[in-house]
Amino acid sequence: MNLAKALEIASATHTGMVRSHNEDAIATDGTIGLAVLADGMGGYNAGEVASGIAVALITSEMRQAIAKTNLHGLPQDEGDTQSALLLKGVIAKTNTSIFESANSQPQYAGMGTTLVVALFRDNRVSVAHIGDSRMYRLRSEKLDQVTRDHSLLQEQIDSGMLTKEAARRSQNKNLVTRALGIEPEVEAEIHTYDVMPGDIFLLCSDGLNDMVEDEDIELTLNAMGSNLPLAANQLVQMANDNGGRDNISVVLVKVNRDFPAADTWLARVLSWFK
Repeated sequence: MNLAKALEIASATHTGMVRSHNEDAIATDGTIGLAVLADGMGGYNAGEVASGIAVALITSEMRQAIAKTNLHGLPQDEGDTQSALLLKGVIAKTNTSIFESANSQPQYAGMGTTLVVALFRDNRVSVAHIGDSRMYRLRSEKLDQVTRDHSLLQEQIDSGMLTKEAARRSQNKNLVTRALGIEPEVEAEIHTYDVMPGDIFLLCSDGLNDMVEDEDIELTLNAMGSNLPLAANQLVQMANDNGGRDNISVVLVKVNRDFPAADTWLARVLSWFK
């Protein structure tokens, strides 16, 4: 099943105003409903290597796995379970690849990356994330954060040590508690959500949300959601206008119509009357 007509995707990435090179990496494949974003970390160009490995390997492995499993033809419950298992397996394989590269080549020692992956199927989206790269959802003009950061700052907020307002001024924004490739094993947090026509999903590195308030992201998506490439570029520009202290990457996925798994003759006929 080709989701390219149901999902509109746009993306943008920029080095920012301070960093010398871009350690973020992004990839999308609208035909299988996949979006991947990684924010690398490590000395020299090691972060760039880690995020590049993550995005390339996950995209390649997911294409192969989806082709083998007929994922987009499965009933909802079975499809949800299979989506989570596929994401878990592919991310584990990617973690091993980055970890082994870091330990076999001295120049890459200690490299790792955050990660957020979205897999759309059957009017649902399965989201896997590690670290502080995020997914947001705009629905009925309201922006909500879908993922919850794996970071020291989030733990301090959860424990009541910091308010969200104080957290925005903290110097510990970049201390993640979970990352891909740092340890032999890592657990991705995976959840599945309903999707509705009109929804806009935003995947981003912390270079966006550290520089741009959620309220301003919401206003931008509401104002420019009909022109997704323009919206993606505007979000990056806003982060740069506010200082651009880190690399900035965004992926926007707009749901234009339903995409049920059972793409049968009856389902297609019923879709004509929606």
